[in-house]
Amino acid sequence: MARDDLIGGALWEEYSTEVQRRMNDPINMGEITEAEAGEDQLVIADFGAESCGDAVRLYWLIDPKTDTIKNSKFKSFGCGTAIASSDMMAELCMNKTVDDALKITNIDVEKALRDDPDIPAVPGQKMHCSVMAYDVIKKAASIYKNVDMESFETEFIICECARVSQDTLKQVIKLNKLTSIEEITDYTKAGGFCKSCIKPGGHEAKDVYLVNILEEVMSELEAEDKSRKIIEAKGDGTFESMGLVQKIKSVEAILEEYIRPTLKADGGNVELIDIKEEDGVFNVLIKYQGECMSCSMNTTTTLAGIEDMLKFKLKANIKVIVT
Repeated sequence: MARDDLIGGALWEEYSTEVQRRMNDPINMGEITEAEAGEDQLVIADFGAESCGDAVRLYWLIDPKTDTIKNSKFKSFGCGTAIASSDMMAELCMNKTVDDALKITNIDVEKALRDDPDIPAVPGQKMHCSVMAYDVIKKAASIYKNVDMESFETEFIICECARVSQDTLKQVIKLNKLTSIEEITDYTKAGGFCKSCIKPGGHEAKDVYLVNILEEVMSELEAEDKSRKIIEAKGDGTFESMGLVQKIKSVEAILEEYIRPTLKADGGNVELIDIKEEDGVFNVLIKYQGECMSCSMNTTTTLAGIEDMLKFKLKANIKVIVT
């Protein structure tokens, strides 16, 4: 094929040499039969992409004693990019445990197909083909483990191509005060490939788009700014000048950002009960939850850490009391 020919609407030269090679001569295409399985377990998983009509079938030969994928093959019913992506996906699965194979993402597949680490292996509009390769891994693992494949997805993914979640997008937009889709793409890569996640009208319909998230976060930031200005107008902005509701919100914000993530990682949590002022001291009443309730450090190291963080962030005379 001439290098200026078109493949799926993209110039041939936009594909890496590795992608071109696997399009024409895939290494791992084929099937594994029951006769070949012996004492190993054969898993056959099918997954199709409604957006483009492509489909892939993945074969895994798994040692049930170690959960190791001893052999991995595929059949692809789609474009050349789907064939190349599926070929690399099958290869990356080999000699891994099923749990380790689940860690392989579409980004891993695409990067493994690059000739140059800094140059994408496929045009952005074809990135969704490697997403299908990622999805069929989840399907095969769900069959082997006898669970729903959706149980492997712990986050709500907005950009399938770059594997960027809704929570990550909101945090990045808020932290960096982003105001445009271009800035979001620069910071997260979301929307930089097939572009379906940016707004309605792309090749794949979404429940939530980047424009929705950007609008939502900008509205939240605007509301927070108005609230801050009202507080400043009523007082000097210090913890002491705040009303009770604002004091509670301020303490809650610090607990949520700096304290709870660590406690939750160990199966615990903390609840803010009340804030009471007495002789110039703000008594912050808390109640431990989960594993923290029986932890030997809940009245020593942990309590001191919470109190020190609140004092440092709020610049106030605070004492934390466990109820």
